[in-house]
Amino acid sequence: MPKRVLMLSWEYPPRIIGGLARVVAELSKQLSKSGVEVHVVTADHPGCPEHEIEHGVHIHRVKTQTDPTPDFLTWVSRLNIGLIQYAIEIHRKTPFDIIHAHDWMVCDAAWALKKGFGLPLVATMHATEAGRMKGIHTDLQRYINQIEWRLTFEAWKVIVNSNHMAHELTNQFSVPQSKICLIPNGIDPELFDFNLQDAQALRNQYATDSQKIVLFVGRMVLEKGVQVLLNAAPSILAECPGTKFLMVGTGYYLDDLKRQAQHLHIDHDVRFLGYVSDPSLLQLYKIADVVCIPSLYEPFGIVALEGMAAKVPVVTSDAGGLTDFVEHMANGVTTYADNVQSLTWGILQVLRNPELAEALKHEAYERVSKIYNWQMISKRTLELYEEVLKEATKLGPDGVAATPKVSLIKTKNK
Repeated sequence: MPKRVLMLSWEYPPRIIGGLARVVAELSKQLSKSGVEVHVVTADHPGCPEHEIEHGVHIHRVKTQTDPTPDFLTWVSRLNIGLIQYAIEIHRKTPFDIIHAHDWMVCDAAWALKKGFGLPLVATMHATEAGRMKGIHTDLQRYINQIEWRLTFEAWKVIVNSNHMAHELTNQFSVPQSKICLIPNGIDPELFDFNLQDAQALRNQYATDSQKIVLFVGRMVLEKGVQVLLNAAPSILAECPGTKFLMVGTGYYLDDLKRQAQHLHIDHDVRFLGYVSDPSLLQLYKIADVVCIPSLYEPFGIVALEGMAAKVPVVTSDAGGLTDFVEHMANGVTTYADNVQSLTWGILQVLRNPELAEALKHEAYERVSKIYNWQMISKRTLELYEEVLKEATKLGPDGVAATPKVSLIKTKNK
């Protein structure tokens, strides 16, 4: 078992942009409980110390990349330089055994540190640019796509969280199946194991006793499908008058979504709550009648697990990794992605059938507790580390990786 792990991630709580931050935090915490010394090197966040230890995890926030930068890619480049600087300083004191990188934004640092430290690299691909954008259309997307390919190439093993992501890597980057390891995301059900004081008072801030609450949690971006949920809202309101839709999250699409709600004349039933802190979010789950995940693209869908752990029925699309763990009419309701009528039907199934809602959330909680917990996920990750370290001892940190052919890169840039 590795004694010290270097974890590279561009986001980490309280810097939370998407699900990646939560995954890295929970995995690191559980690895620490297993006796591994984990050092997470990540981007800075206002008000956070440069170094702190939480739940046994060493968190290092890069302060050398806080200077103003002219554009996004320059910021990423500065971040990677900072990641390298910090990792070298830590490694000099006590060497790491293995490097674990999360997504393309830390690829340059991971690649350089792999070579510089002579250590094997494991990468987790949480999503791909082609998947998010339904193809590669711009020079920026081509660049990101190439960096993603580079990370999968340089990694000894690539972790994915769903069968959908495994297919993406095979199709996008020709990653061999033998190099891909499927380890799903997880959730800590104990986070939701509390009795909410004054639950009725909180609920009354948004709805009356007779009204239902549909909760969405996620980034306000096109691929999350909030626009589909808004288009479904008028029909849902016609069947269940007074239903309230609570939208948690921020993103570039937020203003468009607000205008859409006004155009549909449902803005009095829709509340855009913006960023919500974790403690407040846990409370919102407790008062919801449905958690809706209407994604057009979803590598995994950790919000669905959160709804299940909170004992709230989930209604999802059939996009990506959601179908790996949401079984239609068993532990959730699955609808067709980007289909307003299907999503409307799915939400009404839960709102109009209390017995179905109870059965769904009971089965969902059972599966979350037994299968999608961080203890099991940490165990599988540790087993992968051990496998990689054994192979690296025999073959060296580069393993059987060869110099990439130029023709392959050109093919991926088409």
